[in-house]
Amino acid sequence: MLLDIIITGLINGSTYALLAIGFSLIFGVARIVNIAHTAFYMVASYCIYFVTHKLGYHPVLGMLIAVPVVTLLGLISYKLFIDPIREHEAAVLIGTIALAIALQEVMLIIFTGDYLSVPALIGGYFSIFDVKVFYQQFITFVAALIILGALRLLLMKTRLGLAIRSTAEDREVANLMGMNESRVAMMTVGISIALAGFTGAVIVPLTIVEPFMWMHPLIMMMAVVVLGGLGSIKGSFVAAYILGFAEALVVFLIPMGAFLKGSVALSIMILVLLIRPEGLFGVAFEEER
Repeated sequence: MLLDIIITGLINGSTYALLAIGFSLIFGVARIVNIAHTAFYMVASYCIYFVTHKLGYHPVLGMLIAVPVVTLLGLISYKLFIDPIREHEAAVLIGTIALAIALQEVMLIIFTGDYLSVPALIGGYFSIFDVKVFYQQFITFVAALIILGALRLLLMKTRLGLAIRSTAEDREVANLMGMNESRVAMMTVGISIALAGFTGAVIVPLTIVEPFMWMHPLIMMMAVVVLGGLGSIKGSFVAAYILGFAEALVVFLIPMGAFLKGSVALSIMILVLLIRPEGLFGVAFEEER
């Protein structure tokens, strides 16, 4: 059971980390609370299902198609619906909720509400202390770590990463230093949506594809972001694994734990915030911010 908890916690944590870090990037750079973030994760899953089952291609090709398609859809949505109202936080919040529901309804119309599935990239398993570890689980975890590592290199070692970090620190100063804040925000949105699409691509063989699959990850992603500290990528990474393992422990150790995992994870977030309102790695709130 211990090994099952570790495997499930790592996969859950990796999924939440990819989603939460993408969300934190958008919030940090553009100050956008993008409720539709996990809806793009859902759309990527449906893209892979369509390519796999309707067109008959391998899931790998579906993943290679889904990520750029979802990224392009996200950029178009940002330019048309979010950018014109970006300075009005309440309008952005309502607009992204409407966008998420619209994407959900489109998937519901096209694919109905049936539970669908995508075959694993590689079948089979290997054993560790008589516990089965499926190759798909291992690939999902490794792929998530590779993407997180690549994102860190992008942010820390490239000019684009420097521009993103500078803009997140202070948009006005970044503009004064010659950076095009609007362009940096656009590129950050692209990276963030690509992360959501990649998350849907790697996790879809391990989950059920249905129009409401974006809701639970949304709740957990928001909990991770708040627990780690708004805008803190390091905080999102740490908090994702805390809540991922909390979910796994509840599911495996408590009877009917599958129905309690969300509430327990949110309770952990609330307890931490009572002690440290800014989150684990967030900065103390200031009036200016």
